[in-house]
Amino acid sequence: MMRRAQFVEDRTLVRDRAVGALIGLAVGDSFGDAARMQANRESYGFITDFNAGATWSTDDTEFALLTAKTLVACEGRLTTDDVVAAWFEDVVVQDEFKRGGASEIAAAINLRRGLRPPQSGKFNTFHMSDGTAMRIPPVGIICAGEPQRAAEMAEIDATISHFGDGVWGAQAVAAAVAVAMVDGSFEEIFAAALSQIPSDSWLYHNMKRAFSIIEEAGGSILNSWMQLHDEIRASTWATTAEAIPAAFACLKLEHSDFKSGLVLAGNFARDADTIGAVAGAILGAKYGLSAIPKHWVEKVRYPSGTCLQFTKGIDIVAMGEQLADLIR
Repeated sequence: MMRRAQFVEDRTLVRDRAVGALIGLAVGDSFGDAARMQANRESYGFITDFNAGATWSTDDTEFALLTAKTLVACEGRLTTDDVVAAWFEDVVVQDEFKRGGASEIAAAINLRRGLRPPQSGKFNTFHMSDGTAMRIPPVGIICAGEPQRAAEMAEIDATISHFGDGVWGAQAVAAAVAVAMVDGSFEEIFAAALSQIPSDSWLYHNMKRAFSIIEEAGGSILNSWMQLHDEIRASTWATTAEAIPAAFACLKLEHSDFKSGLVLAGNFARDADTIGAVAGAILGAKYGLSAIPKHWVEKVRYPSGTCLQFTKGIDIVAMGEQLADLIR
């Protein structure tokens, strides 16, 4: 793993990794959402690229941009007050959330009722959803090489809408991105993620089980694919304890380059947009923007504002560069 001081000195590399992580998240979000569409399943079964039509962003990319905007506004010194203020500015003001996650909608309702973190996340039927893990990579980006700091900051962001596994999933992803940013090996990335999860939790159990299934199969995709789906499946598909182990399992199975890893994760099905977004952020942090197919970058660069209206037309590359400026 590259020393943080060495990494920070190379500003070209810093920008490449920061933008790569944010664009990688957006690619995974849009690709995964397309892969699970019935029309694509009927036509291709397994997709390997975007088709000629327009792409769109879901709440995964758009809430990640909210986190990024909040970090830029507070210059990387995140507090609970910063998170609450950002949600009131860009989330609570909306009357509806098309394609919005149930955990975020419930949190917005709680905020309107006067609840604040951690109660706004804890008093939430959907507090174990994966809704915070998919929005947290910007924290890992600015905490490059500092996984523990990333986990601490992730908790600040996550508690507005989540509790328990929902928070630990965010901490795991943030730590993983922080290690990937400084070129940590995938074993170091996995270790950083696991270190943030309580060993008696459902999330930890499923992470370990997913890795065991892959190891028992000798790393074979064909011999582990269906068993992974069967054994980590939750009753609701957007559950942290299912989607986050799925994302890390896909990375363990395939991480030789950005495209191969992303395609596998995006085709996992179930909550494929979040699985793709998490895997894409980690792969983008590891390999950088330069490793992402250029036509994929252009496909997702300007979000559709499907869920959060303020994100429509935002330049994700420019936002990634602003995050890079916070890495010092």
